Amino acid sequence: MKKNNPGKLRSIFEPKLFTVLKEGYSGSQFASDLAAGVIVGIVAIPLAIAFAIASGVKPEQGLYTAVVAGIIVSALGGSRVQIAGPTGAFIVIVYGIVSKYGYDGLMIATFMAGIMLIIMGLARFGSLLRFVPYPLTVGFTSGIAVIIFISQINDLLGLRLASLPPDAVGKLEEIARHISNIDLVSVELGIASLALILITQRLIPKVPGSLAAIVILTAVVSYLHLPVETIGSRFGDVPQGFPSPGMPNVTWSTITGMISPAITIALLGSIESLLSAVVADGMIRSKHRSNTELIAQGIANLVSPVFSGIPATGAIARTATNVRSGGRTPIAGIVHGLVVLSSILLFGKFASLIPMPVLAAILVIVAYNMSEWRSFRKILRYPKSDVAVMVTTFALTVFVDLTVAIQVGVILSAFLFIKRMADVTNVTQLTAAVREDEETESADFGVAGIPPGVEVFELQGSLFFGAVEQFTETIRAIEKPPKVFILEARNLLAVDATGLRAIEDIYGMMKDQGTRMMISGIHKQPLFAMANSGLYDKIGEDMIFGSLDEAIGRAEVMLGKVNEN
Repeated sequence: MKKNNPGKLRSIFEPKLFTVLKEGYSGSQFASDLAAGVIVGIVAIPLAIAFAIASGVKPEQGLYTAVVAGIIVSALGGSRVQIAGPTGAFIVIVYGIVSKYGYDGLMIATFMAGIMLIIMGLARFGSLLRFVPYPLTVGFTSGIAVIIFISQINDLLGLRLASLPPDAVGKLEEIARHISNIDLVSVELGIASLALILITQRLIPKVPGSLAAIVILTAVVSYLHLPVETIGSRFGDVPQGFPSPGMPNVTWSTITGMISPAITIALLGSIESLLSAVVADGMIRSKHRSNTELIAQGIANLVSPVFSGIPATGAIARTATNVRSGGRTPIAGIVHGLVVLSSILLFGKFASLIPMPVLAAILVIVAYNMSEWRSFRKILRYPKSDVAVMVTTFALTVFVDLTVAIQVGVILSAFLFIKRMADVTNVTQLTAAVREDEETESADFGVAGIPPGVEVFELQGSLFFGAVEQFTETIRAIEKPPKVFILEARNLLAVDATGLRAIEDIYGMMKDQGTRMMISGIHKQPLFAMANSGLYDKIGEDMIFGSLDEAIGRAEVMLGKVNEN
């Protein structure tokens, strides 16, 4: 027993870095990874700063997160090319937590989310992405994009509002009250930033547009002494060093208050990291280890707040940049983290000169890329139930709260799934159809006919709690109790506890009426479920048959209608 445990653990947690090193790591591959790591590190710097500010924390905290999460996830993760760090998906939830509970509350929520992610990985929840409906993902992602855009209006227009409400409607109301304070220089700088980013992406795609905008326009603002708000004027100087580890002040009330936000962080982190890993798999024709990835993401979120960081996950855009730049092993992600660390140690003081409208423009581009407006528009042509999930999740994300949106979206998706499963579960009375017309579904069973005194009902789909009522009502509608009742289960895919109870109730009803009950054609899962529950023994092994032909043959014997030969 003990000998098997290490193998089981390796099947759950086996970092890709270890695999790469076992396979052999060449100098040429290191050169490619080094170049890719430097490029993606440069890309990550302005994004980390922008995400931190939009999340309501200090700019350097985004950089700290990129360093810690970038190195840990690359070293311990299940993907060869995943790049982790702060992302736009967390902006809404982080801003709300910081506004209500302060940074200590965010630290506790991030710790708790990290523990949840590790548990999810150890419990083999790596296939989680398969159970998240696509309309739900598009709904909250598009909603987050709208909120990010709304949150940047203040800096794009140069309103210089010291703080904004956490909710989108409150932000818009506050902005509307101060709309007369628009600063034209900030507006022009924001437009110039957007133009420069887009032009750079089109004409020089290998140069990060966000970095080009920051370098060029920061130099212009400093040289011309333009009167716009900068990181330094709002937050003070950016520290030129890495923070010492620290722990939050933990209280039980804070822990209980952070359960729901922590679940949201863990769900968002798992979904985005696994989605990013899947996208990367397609780009490099590889296969990531999802459970290992979840555990690595959990460890990163445990360590990040210790060094004043914020929640982190796999970043699709930075991961794609890594692949396009030649990165093929986790070494590139580690280099990316070291590049960000070097920027803090060597150039941290220059970050305070970055104009806020430029960072706002970068986040507007991020919001546009996150919006998935094409997918949103396409899903509007899907079944109404999918549209309802997407629109509801989107509206709740924008106008209420991301945590509420995800919870309601998951519950709504579950109810719709249950309804769809119930809709495809049918109970059909075969007896009357066979007697009226020989060219019926009964021909599929090879049944020549059903003798008088025998009723056959076919069960199709899954007999679970959402479909039990239809099953019981259909069978109870039999006008005259038959001598033999056969439940044909060749198309019964699965049964749950409620379904088993329903079959047991029907058996009891038939027994009380003096009817013998048989089951035919039952498959593995329902059969095992019946055996484990004791229902198999109750009905009797001699009353359960492999096919409907056999069951009818047995019924004929019981009724004394077997031909003499």
